[in-house]
Amino acid sequence: MTDEQVLLRCEHVTVRRGRREVVRDVSAELRAGEIVALLGPNGAGKSTLLDALAGALPAASGQIERRGRVAVALQSPDLARRSVLSNVVLALAWWGVPRADRMPRAREALKAIGAEHLAARQASALSGGERRRVHLARAIAVRPDVLLLDEPFAGLDAEVRASLLEDALSALRSSTRATLVVVHDRGEAWALADRLLILIDGRLVAAGAPRDLLERPPSVEVARFLGFDGSVDDGSEVILTRPAHVVLDPAGRLEGRVTRVVPLEDGARLELELDQGRLYTNAPLPAPQLGDVVRVRLGGGVRFAREQVSPPATAASAAPIA
Repeated sequence: MTDEQVLLRCEHVTVRRGRREVVRDVSAELRAGEIVALLGPNGAGKSTLLDALAGALPAASGQIERRGRVAVALQSPDLARRSVLSNVVLALAWWGVPRADRMPRAREALKAIGAEHLAARQASALSGGERRRVHLARAIAVRPDVLLLDEPFAGLDAEVRASLLEDALSALRSSTRATLVVVHDRGEAWALADRLLILIDGRLVAAGAPRDLLERPPSVEVARFLGFDGSVDDGSEVILTRPAHVVLDPAGRLEGRVTRVVPLEDGARLELELDQGRLYTNAPLPAPQLGDVVRVRLGGGVRFAREQVSPPATAASAAPIA
C-alpha cells in the first residue's frame, strides 16, 4: 500500500465534547478502493470520531490529514421539500458541480443505489427506506475522494435493510474512493467492509479484516463484543465461543443442562449451564427443552489465559483452537 493510496489519516487523535473526552488517542488510515466499517457499541464515540475526521469537530490533540474532497452523509436523512431528483441536483449545486453535469450525475447516482424509479417522487411521500436511498444517492453523486457515512441503515426493518445493504455494496465500491461507514450492527459490517475498526469506550481496540478479527480477536474485550458469549474453563485457559462453535452431539465430551430456550424461526437458541462454564448454541427443531441434559462438542472458539478472562482484565493474545 503506497502512501498515495492513503486518502485520510489520523494520528493519536483525541476528541472532546465539552469537557468530556469521547475519543482517545485514535490512529487509523482510509485507503483508496476500500470500504471500512467503524463498529462499536452505543456511546463508543463512533459519530464523534466521524465528525472529527470530516472536520466538523476539532480534535483536542493529534493530527488529521485529508487528501481530496471529503463528503459526509449524517445519520438523519433530511431531504428538501421537492422531488427526489431535485434533492440530488441540489446537493451537486452546493458542491459546485457545473450545471450541465448535475442532471446526468444525479440520475446516475439514483440508478446506482436502486432509486431511479423515485426520481419524480416528492420527498415527503417517501418511506424510510426510500429516504435513505436518496440520502446515499446525494453523497455518491458528488463523487468525493473520501465518503463518510454515519449509520446509513439505522431504523430500517430487516427486509428493507437487507435490500439496501445489497444495493449499497455495489454503489459504494470504487477503486479511487475511500469509504468509512459507521455501523452498530455486526451483520452490516460483515456485509459491507473490507476492513473493520472497532471502537469501544472511545479507544480503537482492534483493526483488521472481518474474518481475521472473528477468528483471532486480539482481546477478551473484542471477543465479547464480536459475540463470543460462551465460556468453558479448560484448566489454565478459558475457551470463549460463539453459538456456531457449539454443536449438539450425543458423543460430545461436554455435558450441560438447558437453562434457557429462546424460540427462533427455524429452531431455538439454547443457554447451557456446565460445570466448566456456560455456553450458547442454536438448535434445529425439535430442540431440547428447558431442563434437558445434553452433550456438546466445540467446533471452534478462542483461548485466553484464565486470569485474562476474569474481569476487569481485557488484554490477551488469542489463538484459534486447532
